[in-house]
Amino acid sequence: LLLLLVSLLTTITKAKAFSRCEPAHVLQEEGLDGYGGYSLASRLCVAFNESIFNTAAQSIEADGGADYSIFQISSQLWCIDDRSPSDNHCRMACRDLLLSNVTGDIICAKRIVRNPQGMNAWEGWAMHCKGQELSEWVEGCDL
Repeated sequence: LLLLLVSLLTTITKAKAFSRCEPAHVLQEEGLDGYGGYSLASRLCVAFNESIFNTAAQSIEADGGADYSIFQISSQLWCIDDRSPSDNHCRMACRDLLLSNVTGDIICAKRIVRNPQGMNAWEGWAMHCKGQELSEWVEGCDL
């Protein structure tokens, strides 16, 4: 029990819940603004609707797969975990997406957007962001 508690606390301390402008600066520095034809505001809208900007966010899907981190990246397609078989297109362990450093998330998100689905790969995009005015997501962030 103590080992489990220490493990959980270690995971929690390595994760981060961002405020709105924090990921805006990080994603801009990492070249996501305009990448694949999508604005920085688009990325923020997706990240908020997928995870509320929480790098530790995990959700288990009905089909046995799981989604991870700020962009809720699918274990069945993009990263590998011990829950389900994976195509692992991003060539990474899903647990690496749960860190406060979102570099792996960004690399994988770029790979996902290069896919023919583009941003439509994210339900949060289709349901909450696509076709909407998104400038509020970067408003006041001093970019």
